[in-house]
Amino acid sequence: MNKYIISTDSTGDIHPDLVKKHNIVLHPLYYYVNGEQYGAGHELPMKEFFDSMRNDAKVSTSASNPDVIRTLFEQQVGEGYEVLHLSFSSGLSCSYQNAVMVANEVMENHPGSRIVVIDTLAASGGQGLIAYKAILLKEQGKTLDEVADWVRENIQRTCHQFTVEDLKYLWRGGRISKTVQILGTLINVKPVLHVDEEGHLVPVGNVRGRKKSLNALLDNMASQLEGVENDVVFINHGDCIEDAEYVAQQVRERFGIQNIVINYISPTIGSHSGPGTLALFHMGKSRNVG
Repeated sequence: MNKYIISTDSTGDIHPDLVKKHNIVLHPLYYYVNGEQYGAGHELPMKEFFDSMRNDAKVSTSASNPDVIRTLFEQQVGEGYEVLHLSFSSGLSCSYQNAVMVANEVMENHPGSRIVVIDTLAASGGQGLIAYKAILLKEQGKTLDEVADWVRENIQRTCHQFTVEDLKYLWRGGRISKTVQILGTLINVKPVLHVDEEGHLVPVGNVRGRKKSLNALLDNMASQLEGVENDVVFINHGDCIEDAEYVAQQVRERFGIQNIVINYISPTIGSHSGPGTLALFHMGKSRNVG
């Protein structure tokens, strides 16, 4: 079996302990706070990042940098590795297109090399869950092709549920209109969203009140779990650990799943969803809700 590396974009929001334990290779996406660039080792502490958003700092993001991707692919190919790269959703970023472009260039310059890029059509912990399970398969001795086949077969079974605390960040990102943002804020509406089959973040419902929105994530999970076992669930949050722990406890009580990994949402994702975002990720019969 040829030796190979599995990599993914930093938008997978995988817990740092898992990244370290499994030597997961991350392609950095950069973000900006009041004009200063962060990422790739120069990071703003997560709580400080979300506090800066609460204080109306100007935040923005960029897609993966082709030069950075090229450096990583060139290094890996030069060391004799094949590469399986699991990309951030093409429905939310051009990172997948960038990775494909660079992979083709590197393979052309290095005859005999092999780089396989797969669009996960996923984000945050959904993307991270796919990458984590792929890494476990690799550690079990599966070949690159076997792992790639598993990923392709299970992309549409990777379920994402999100809710947000403050609608203004979805408005700024163009997800809702200004009118919806103002009216929703006045009557305490909390949207529930998911990542659809094409990798887009789309609304699936609205409820009034934070607790109801958290419970809606769990109800959606219940509708997707029929006949599907989960050995791990990922929960990511935008500096709202108490809510994350509440959802984790409900997952344990309602579904009997004990292995739950809680981590921050990365700034690249959090810049668009804001502080108070709570996201739940698991495997299901399909991504469709209901």
